[in-house]
Amino acid sequence: MLLAHDDAAPGGRATTTVVLLHAGVADRRMWDRVAGPLTHAFRVVRPDLRGYGATPLPPGEYADADDVAALLDQLGITDAAVVGASLGGRVALELATRHPERVRQLVLLCPGLRGVAPTEEAQRFDDAEEALLEAGDIEGAVRLNVATWLGPEADLSAREALAAMQRTVFEVQLAADALDDDGPRAERVEVNLAAVTVPTLVVSGGKDMDHFQRVAAQVATSVPGAEHVELPWAAHLPALERPDAVVTLLLDALRDDPDVHAP
Repeated sequence: MLLAHDDAAPGGRATTTVVLLHAGVADRRMWDRVAGPLTHAFRVVRPDLRGYGATPLPPGEYADADDVAALLDQLGITDAAVVGASLGGRVALELATRHPERVRQLVLLCPGLRGVAPTEEAQRFDDAEEALLEAGDIEGAVRLNVATWLGPEADLSAREALAAMQRTVFEVQLAADALDDDGPRAERVEVNLAAVTVPTLVVSGGKDMDHFQRVAAQVATSVPGAEHVELPWAAHLPALERPDAVVTLLLDALRDDPDVHAP
């Protein structure tokens, strides 16, 4: 299945493709204020993963990393720098594991990672969200996610945008959960961080949930040669909170700028 996506490039020929992978509470629209400035220097591809945005969630087994690799094939892209936020960071690492030849560089913004035990704070969030969804309070669950994942730097438009994206995620995925055993089944892709060999920048938020701060630290210390930058102002979704600052960070990282990445 071909993922819904946007594909934009500068007027001249771009030598590098950048793939932007969205968070699990959002879709490709989370990059709206980031993608445009990047296209002055790079070809920028931003897909909706299965069950997000305009990409459906059909029955059957799938792996997000395979979907992204198939999209690159369809677009004639040999390899790319991959930028992933939260879930997108986890998928970026899975792509580097499953299809290492397709990834030339990783930038991981508050990434997710399987196998890391949830902190008490993360478990409280999971329990609260589950209780709201079981009660049928979708709007309450949307509000919980917006309040949890966006920090004080996010303006009203960012909060409204995240609410709309999260609402769509719930609608699509709750419908899929209601199916019988023939519903969608995400394959678990195990990531060996020590085997990731591409240049990797890990970004964490000083105001993010402690669980994701722990994940970022583990990824940064386990991937050989990885760099770790903390944004003290950021919560979990810096690309929505301060998009201009994230553009600056990405341009520095993707151009291999020797200066400090943190804006």
